[in-house]
Amino acid sequence: MSRTVSSWILSSARNSIVLQGKGRLYSVCIPNRNKIKWKLVFSKTRPYPAGSCSLGNIFSLKKAFRHTSTEEEQFSFQLSPSQINEILRAGELSHKILDLNGKNVNSVLRFESNQLASNTPIEDRRSAATCLQTKGMMFGVFDGHAGSACAQAVSERLLHYIAVSLMSRQTLEEIELAVECMKPVLPILQWHKHPNDVEYREITSQYFESLRVYWQHLLDLDAELGFSLEEAMICAFKRLDSDMSLEVQAPQENELMRNIALQVAFSGATACVAHIDGVHLHVANTGDCRAVLGVHEEDGTWSTLPLTQDHNAFDEFEIRRLKREHPRSEEKTLFVNDRLLGILMPTRAFGDVQLKWSKELQHSVLENSCDVEGLNIYQYVPPNYHTPPYLTAEPEVTYHKLRSKDKFLVIASDGLWELLSNEKVVQLIAGHLTELNVQKPQLAFEKPVNLGYMHSLLLQRKSRGIASLDQNVATHLIRHAIGSNEYGEVDQEKLAAMLTLPEDLARMYRDDITVTVVYFNSEAIENYYRNN
Repeated sequence: MSRTVSSWILSSARNSIVLQGKGRLYSVCIPNRNKIKWKLVFSKTRPYPAGSCSLGNIFSLKKAFRHTSTEEEQFSFQLSPSQINEILRAGELSHKILDLNGKNVNSVLRFESNQLASNTPIEDRRSAATCLQTKGMMFGVFDGHAGSACAQAVSERLLHYIAVSLMSRQTLEEIELAVECMKPVLPILQWHKHPNDVEYREITSQYFESLRVYWQHLLDLDAELGFSLEEAMICAFKRLDSDMSLEVQAPQENELMRNIALQVAFSGATACVAHIDGVHLHVANTGDCRAVLGVHEEDGTWSTLPLTQDHNAFDEFEIRRLKREHPRSEEKTLFVNDRLLGILMPTRAFGDVQLKWSKELQHSVLENSCDVEGLNIYQYVPPNYHTPPYLTAEPEVTYHKLRSKDKFLVIASDGLWELLSNEKVVQLIAGHLTELNVQKPQLAFEKPVNLGYMHSLLLQRKSRGIASLDQNVATHLIRHAIGSNEYGEVDQEKLAAMLTLPEDLARMYRDDITVTVVYFNSEAIENYYRNN
């Protein structure tokens, strides 16, 4: 990005009358006494104000080197390579599956993940966990809108709901007995978290009580066979969304807990969760996050296998589904400007009770709440709101039986897919794998090994650029997503500009980006087929 382009970006932010953000953000630029003020008209992003009842300050990621406003007089897009790396690598998370006695029987070899914020605080969330009472691992990416509260709650709770749905009746009875006797409860999940990941600790007890009511419901079903994995994922998604809706309607004396419940219900989140057990891969998707497999074909080429379908106004199936669910008189008003009721891009999501509840219920709940305006909850009923619910959290579940040529799974929020195609993402990861293998240090040394020879090896490695290579492939993807030029090469000046864009401008150019890449153990997959 040239200085001319950088200057144009800043100039456009300061002088434009109307700025239209990508998808769900609209701002109006209002000149006033030679100063520019930004007025939010309708937004996917509603940052929490200082001093509100929200926990938004907890979720703020490091904002090093980032401008807070286009009004800053000393404004620069310049960053050093080390500063760029510091920003890009701040959210890195990786985990390698333990190799027991030289035999890793898990079909998951390792996973690598990262996040980059556009909104402040970031509205995306991610989860990764190993099931302890059932088999398998789970990975989730959650894209929040109208704040981070809903995505935060779903990231904490959904994997528990899925795990409970998969438990045997005996295990559920043991857990319920332990709770009744006030004994320690069997751990359900082993979380794999980033040190900066946070929790709603103040409301954990309420979340646990809701989960307990759910497993009691499962025990009351008296179904010995239990759910299939697809049924378990669908039931878990729908039950969690229902619980979040009920929790905000229930009387609550604790003001903080009530405020959190309000923010969770009146914000929203899309979700994509993968469950991997041996060669069995299930992906449940609600909204416009996406999961894609990277496949290494026998001829050495790479191909993509999409495992999800974006749920939005561009999906013909979603359009037909919504038209079936509502009267013919609403056909022309269901989608306005490629948005559900002219408001929301995704057609499936958690929360967003403004598109699920009746007008009367919304009014009743908000009327009895404290500082609704301080919580940034907008009392807005869209035109042509006649037959709610218009939105569902029910996921589409895809099953895929892993093959030895399936090398990795990418789950990411739409912030990545808006900048990179499925094919480009797989190509970048494949190239990254090749580069890492080429640049692995050689084990064979000339004898005798002396200090001069070791110094020579280090210089060779440096000349090959190993120091600049991202070890975390999710970082590699984010770097290319926001920094690539028209030739597909990373432009350092463009990268610096994209990372220093002020908060009132960044959302026009990029969304929050969250990426998790799961690498499969080809040897374990081959052994499965060999033994079966």
